Amino acid sequence: MTRSLAGRVNSWAAWVILMILIVPSLVAFPVSLTSKTYLSLPWEGVSLQHFRHLFTSPEWLSSFAQSAIIAVVSATLATAVGTLSAIGLWRISSRFGEAIRAFLLLPLMVPPIISAMAFYRWWVPLGLIDSYLGLIVAHAILALPMVLITVSAALANFDLRLEQASRSLGASLSATIWHVILPSIRPGILAGAVFAFILSWDEIVVGLFISKFAVFTLPRRLWNGMRENTDPTVAAAAVVLICITLIALIVHTLLVRLRAGAEARQHGGNT
Repeated sequence: MTRSLAGRVNSWAAWVILMILIVPSLVAFPVSLTSKTYLSLPWEGVSLQHFRHLFTSPEWLSSFAQSAIIAVVSATLATAVGTLSAIGLWRISSRFGEAIRAFLLLPLMVPPIISAMAFYRWWVPLGLIDSYLGLIVAHAILALPMVLITVSAALANFDLRLEQASRSLGASLSATIWHVILPSIRPGILAGAVFAFILSWDEIVVGLFISKFAVFTLPRRLWNGMRENTDPTVAAAAVVLICITLIALIVHTLLVRLRAGAEARQHGGNT
């Protein structure tokens, strides 16, 4: 009885916290439909004019395109490096490997403002300020720990006998990784890629430090729109941003279920 009550309390507390986090973001939905030219709730009528302006404005479309390009490329880079790093650390399994793992996870522990200052310090002499390459590399570094964590979790459930069987049959290490290990941990890799994409798509702090005019991502344009004027197009862009993030999270959830189903079938086959 006590456990049941504690479970209900925890469940209600979780829902309350979730609502506190989500409800402020949901305000963007009605505000984006206002017929006014300033941020307000649509008390006097609903209009899609701000969405039309969003999808016909060269500035907003350019920011969408730039954010999409940077997010896709940085997520791809982070996924490739993170996956290979996870496999290498999984094979090393030593104190040295754990030290490298801790180093690669540092971006998760460092406050974003500190990371932004560090990137600015190093990117200036390298000429990477206000460039696609600078933002892509920065976002890939920030997203690398997420890929490392998800792939490492997938490798923890990998059956070592599959690798041993592949090597005993004469396959090289690279062939074993490509044809045996990577297909077995594909859900973990895809989940890491989704997280990396979301991080780059929503990232604003580093972008404010290392981009100026040539590269103007969507989160930065949202920031400028809220700071310099009260155009409801900002709310419309926020709605699109939230929807794309939700789609990515749904994809991640489906991948998690796919991995759970594959593991269940694998365990069932082993028994």
